[in-house]
Amino acid sequence: MTSPESSPAALPSFALSDYDFDLPEAQIAQQAISPRHASRLLVVDRATGRLSDAKVSDLLQFLPAGAVLVVNDTQVVPARLRTHKASGGAVELLLERPFGGTGDGLRDQPALARSSKALQVGQILEIEGPILATARVAQVLGGGRVRVDLAGADSLAELLEQCGHVPLPPYIRGGRDDPGTDRPRYQCVYARSPGAVAAPTAGLHFSEQLLAELQAAGIERLAVTLHVGPGTFLPVRTQDLRLHRVEPERYEVAAEVAARLTELRRQGRPIVAVGTTTTRVLEHLAQRAGDGPLPAGRGEADLTILPGHRFGLVKHLFSNFHLPQSSLLVLVSSFAGRDQVLAAYRHAVAQDYRFYSYGDATLFL
Repeated sequence: MTSPESSPAALPSFALSDYDFDLPEAQIAQQAISPRHASRLLVVDRATGRLSDAKVSDLLQFLPAGAVLVVNDTQVVPARLRTHKASGGAVELLLERPFGGTGDGLRDQPALARSSKALQVGQILEIEGPILATARVAQVLGGGRVRVDLAGADSLAELLEQCGHVPLPPYIRGGRDDPGTDRPRYQCVYARSPGAVAAPTAGLHFSEQLLAELQAAGIERLAVTLHVGPGTFLPVRTQDLRLHRVEPERYEVAAEVAARLTELRRQGRPIVAVGTTTTRVLEHLAQRAGDGPLPAGRGEADLTILPGHRFGLVKHLFSNFHLPQSSLLVLVSSFAGRDQVLAAYRHAVAQDYRFYSYGDATLFL
């Protein structure tokens, strides 16, 4: 246990370079551990700066009385397609908003393309897999982005089931895609709504056993949906954070959930957001609502949380450890204070915590 070096009440910094830390490569988790709740948990008391080393399985003893967990129930889609040109050159496509359109979803799909040479409109890419499927470049948008028309299956769901790969983060080495391990493991046990291209990784720590224990102890759980897009892992390209905007992401909140959250806010109950994606949609709703009832339905969460943000719903945050100079680290620092967060991260490095998507967790109280 230790204390942060300074108070989170320090003046906010909008310099990207101020959100950095040193991490040995060996501490970047390459495999998920089992069971899910066996990950380590660093608990940070924001009021005192006290740090407690624990396990995710100990979560119940740290949650405040009357706590309500809010999770993101989006489901990760196997949205990565490995293709090749007629010349044989490899091209990897990551669909950005799968199931975000209408009809069969095969046409006009926005995608991030990774290719040794620029793609051309009209180019046909053969998709690797057990069925004969293709992607035709319909539009080149620049910055590695294209729109493609897919063919070879009756629907996007069928094509991705046959040919898609788990969109693991780039820091997980080797480009592996073992359906027997990563497909179920890079997915929350409560995931139900397909549409994400990256997992809401804080939720990966919750096993059925842990959820049952929390329920038996009277911990209420609500679910919202935010379909995580590639913007969650794209680098921040400006040194002034005020010039950066996290790309909009699709969300959905049921009427009964919005009504319950409105009541919880009125009661002053401690709302615990499971993850930065949950935080983003909750705070987006709070900004839209003002002092009124939280809105239900579907929409686009376009909120970028920066230092100085006044949190309207989230009282506590359960999260993974995030990349240096990332928008997610900035979000957590906006919630708990940059100095306090970086002190916690330094402690985690010294104590050999595991970092990033398959790594350990934090709880900011």
